[in-house]
Amino acid sequence: MSKLAEFKRLEAQLAEQLAALNSLKNDAELKREIEFETKLRALLDEYGLGLKAVINILDPGRASTPLPARKTQRRERTVKVYKNPHTNEVVETKGGNKKVLNAWQAEYGAAAVKSWIQ
Repeated sequence: MSKLAEFKRLEAQLAEQLAALNSLKNDAELKREIEFETKLRALLDEYGLGLKAVINILDPGRASTPLPARKTQRRERTVKVYKNPHTNEVVETKGGNKKVLNAWQAEYGAAAVKSWIQ
């Protein structure tokens, strides 16, 4: 895209955003919300309260609602030792996805390899 085309595209976007901003500035609902927020913040400052304190006053049951429990960390996997009775080769692994174990399972069968756990 040429610089001129990009400039014109950005200029058009800016004009659209300025038009939307001007229409919002004249919106009565927005003016009411801004006035409410201003008065609320002034009132909070006057009494020295924060938003959390006001929420606790207005909805005390919400404060006593327990937070969801944190997930506990997974326990560490235990090391399993497999010993091939045919070759006396020993493999130690924390998971079952090991190249040597997969080869053994292909050759001897998964049930046989599971029986080799020491």
